[in-house]
Amino acid sequence: MYVDGGLLDLSDLEGKSDEEREPRTLSRALAAQAVRIVTGWTPQEASLVVIDGMADQGIDAIAVVDGADPHVYLVQAKWSKTGKANCDRSAVMELLTGLRLIDDEDFAPFNPRGQQLAERAKNVMASGPVPVTQVIALMRAEEVTAGFRVAIENGETEFNRHGGVLGHRIILASEVWTSVREDIAPKPVELAADLFPWFAISTPYESYQGVVEAEQVSQWVTHGSSLFSLNIRNPLGRTPINNEIIDTLSREPAHFWYFNNGVTILCESAEKVQQSMRFPQSRPLSLTLRNASVVNGAQTVRSVAEAVAADEAAASAQVGVRIIVTGKAVDFAKQATQATNRQNRVEARDFIALDPIQAAILEEMRAELRLEYSVRRSELEPQPDTGCSVVEAACALACAHPDSQYAARIATTLDVLWERGSQGIYDALFRPQPGVYLLWNAVQVLRQVRRTLHELRPRYAGRGAALAEYGVYLLAHLVFRRLDADAIDEPDPNLEWAERSVHETKQLVRELLPIVAGVIDELYTERSQIRSVCSDVARCREITRRVLGGPGPDHLPDPNKYRRVPAQRKRRPNAVSVIIDKAVLAEGEALTLSPRNRFEVEALKGWLAADPKRARATWTPHRTKPIVWAADGLQYSPSGLISRMWELAQWEDRPMANQGTARWAISTGETLAELAWRALGELESSEESA
Repeated sequence: MYVDGGLLDLSDLEGKSDEEREPRTLSRALAAQAVRIVTGWTPQEASLVVIDGMADQGIDAIAVVDGADPHVYLVQAKWSKTGKANCDRSAVMELLTGLRLIDDEDFAPFNPRGQQLAERAKNVMASGPVPVTQVIALMRAEEVTAGFRVAIENGETEFNRHGGVLGHRIILASEVWTSVREDIAPKPVELAADLFPWFAISTPYESYQGVVEAEQVSQWVTHGSSLFSLNIRNPLGRTPINNEIIDTLSREPAHFWYFNNGVTILCESAEKVQQSMRFPQSRPLSLTLRNASVVNGAQTVRSVAEAVAADEAAASAQVGVRIIVTGKAVDFAKQATQATNRQNRVEARDFIALDPIQAAILEEMRAELRLEYSVRRSELEPQPDTGCSVVEAACALACAHPDSQYAARIATTLDVLWERGSQGIYDALFRPQPGVYLLWNAVQVLRQVRRTLHELRPRYAGRGAALAEYGVYLLAHLVFRRLDADAIDEPDPNLEWAERSVHETKQLVRELLPIVAGVIDELYTERSQIRSVCSDVARCREITRRVLGGPGPDHLPDPNKYRRVPAQRKRRPNAVSVIIDKAVLAEGEALTLSPRNRFEVEALKGWLAADPKRARATWTPHRTKPIVWAADGLQYSPSGLISRMWELAQWEDRPMANQGTARWAISTGETLAELAWRALGELESSEESA
């Protein structure tokens, strides 16, 4: 905020080495943030009072608050990249020295900016008994020593002999971190809702129910995703059901209220304006909802906005709205969110969005790594280099866990990730809260395992290919066990651990694939089903013990045993039919574009960046047109949509044909084509019939 934003004066540090420049720069940023904490000023205002540098006289910032409630803050900041800033008494002595100069009106020893601010501070101090606070910001986790506090208090007695005007405030790393999280947190949503007709319930929670015109509902989406902050799901985008909502709004707006279940909003407070004192319900009720969130009806709100934008006739439609004022009752708000969503199909993962730990991870990912973290189902998946989803993170943490049971349990279905309780996986992975460096590093390793197996799979046949298909999580677990993971959770702003480990992972996967295949043959015979073995907790533990135990050179399996021998190419199955027949995907499942090669990436990059919806779609169980494109809400065949996108992007060198099912992926990164192969089990069946 301060350094990259160019808010601080760093001209005196030009030409300095990075080792000298960085800590001094960050110390000034810390001083500015401390000013913000005590004054509530903007970053720009706080930066202007930083005087750190030559001739600062032991004061890093002088913040003068004038007006009806004047106050002077003298700030000293101590930065430490390890979170262990010293709290020696010299810091206190330096601050007191600077304060004496200000009190004596001796401004000349200060640097130019310090002279101006010191003189301004003295003028305010001389206007009456104005409080002065010494603010000491220390980038350290531990409390300061008793001796440090005694030094501060002893210094204050010198200035408080004729009235208690001098005090102090110590700001530690935890308070700085809290202020950073507050800075990046979405601002509370304030909604206007005009209800008519309407009725109210006063106890036990103030509530209102009535009708709001679609035009006003459409304006709510200007708040973006913050509008759905308490919802367990974001709007799903264009789905067949949402298309029907939009169609009703456009064709039959007068019927919309009869066909739609409406919207439920929770808010912290509601300010109401009634147009009649004697007969309030005979006139519209105007409400201003503070810290509001749509907890049910996100699809309706988004569809209303799209319909009104496309057709003015939709603006007259009436939308049923229920408003519950929860105040500070956080638990009740969660209960209401869960209850209002039970009438629709809600998955266990959806309720994870209500877990405070996921909100904390999202905030820390943004603050620590500047990465996005998507939690709610059907929320826009971050691009790989910009973040990850909770699904990908949970899979990576399951594989990184020392016990192979979690890698085995997710091999069949990822639904088990969200099971709670002593036997569930979720609490084992997310309680206590995992550090964001552990989470992101684990994701990087799992991604590399997937990429390497994708490269290796065509080179193997039979059981080797089946292991590459079904053994992703078991192999990833073994990779984590082979890597030096001591520093996986350590703060690492340059992500050096990830870079080094991702490089090692590629070779480890190449080594482990034939070894694990051989161990499975040895332990469970060549007739065992690879898929079943990789999802069996006891067998995965035994395989892990055998592989990590390190067999002697005489017992290493033949690395070429399952190498593919060139043969007649098998006909590719109809991926769409397989997915529908095997019920692999639920309707509304989010899909993300996954280009096949760098030429395609380069050709589409600018066109996709112009509208993020172009890279998004949802699944619908239709045998010829199963993809609903978020950009226009229409249904396409996978290959037909890819061809259409190439055409719209004006890719002149585009191929004549494409495999569309290999270009649309779900949240785990698997494409529709890969899902079809998995469901079909062709690789495993071919090995068993051989």
